[in-house]
Amino acid sequence: MARNHTAPSPLTGQAAALRPAPSFGTYMRDFWNARSTVAFLFCLPLLAIIVGLVVYPFFYSIYLSTLNKAETEFIGFENFLFLFDRSTFWMVVQQSVLFALTAVLFKALIGFICAHLIHNVSERGQRVWRGLMLIPWVIPPALSTLGWWWLFDPTHSAVNWLLQGLGGPHIPWLSETFWARFAVILVNIWYGAPFFMIMYLAALKSIPEELYDAAKVDGATAWQRLVYVTLPMMRNIVAITMLFSTIVTFANFDIVRVLTGGGPRNTTHLFGTWAFDLGIRSGDIPLGASVSLFMFPILAVFAFFILRDVRQRASRL
Repeated sequence: MARNHTAPSPLTGQAAALRPAPSFGTYMRDFWNARSTVAFLFCLPLLAIIVGLVVYPFFYSIYLSTLNKAETEFIGFENFLFLFDRSTFWMVVQQSVLFALTAVLFKALIGFICAHLIHNVSERGQRVWRGLMLIPWVIPPALSTLGWWWLFDPTHSAVNWLLQGLGGPHIPWLSETFWARFAVILVNIWYGAPFFMIMYLAALKSIPEELYDAAKVDGATAWQRLVYVTLPMMRNIVAITMLFSTIVTFANFDIVRVLTGGGPRNTTHLFGTWAFDLGIRSGDIPLGASVSLFMFPILAVFAFFILRDVRQRASRL
């Protein structure tokens, strides 16, 4: 059967040609009604905050690090070369890495254990324990560190008073390098472990119970269920949580500043506290900016490998 091909009417083409173009008001009305425009406007305040408090200070720090102390002359990389020749700088690098890795490892371990313990109690008990465990995390760290400083105070230490009452030794918590480093790491673990706990608890609740039931039917022990069911299902959450905590811990300022002030003999300084001492207290803003910039490449490399692992795992699912 032959198809009936109807030629377009010349009047139709003329009508399309004579149709008026959309007015500017119509175009703007469609633009403001678009969902993408509304979404962008909602994100605009956040973008402005990020640009004002993160992007601009970062590039301005790069500019400052290339100036002399008086900020009157461009000197290139001389501030960085000067830092490379100072033993205090390498001690700060060592302490920052030790502080971040040790604190994050123990925060993750304590948070993982607490999340499992809370996950196995009743729903009513979970609400109570979640609230109690979150108390250290919701208190401003500068305020809670003042309480820890009173506990570790060299003259009137409440911890030493308790130890001596039990026949123990007097420990110089804040005046010897080992104990001062132990104290700042302990306070950071106490403050940050509840964050890991709440993240891991949320991850545990997202794991289907059918997986555990199937593992029990196959005869898997509690340890095997943990290794072959729980950990693989939580792997992405563990990676992202540790990445976020490492960035925050590496850039920590308030705990060290309040508890030890970087002492004794600069042995508890982190990048943030030492940059503050050089830039603000000593008046060398460019040198302080140079110190603060050293955190960026270290954290960027760490974030690259963590996020690459997360992306590879997501692509395999």
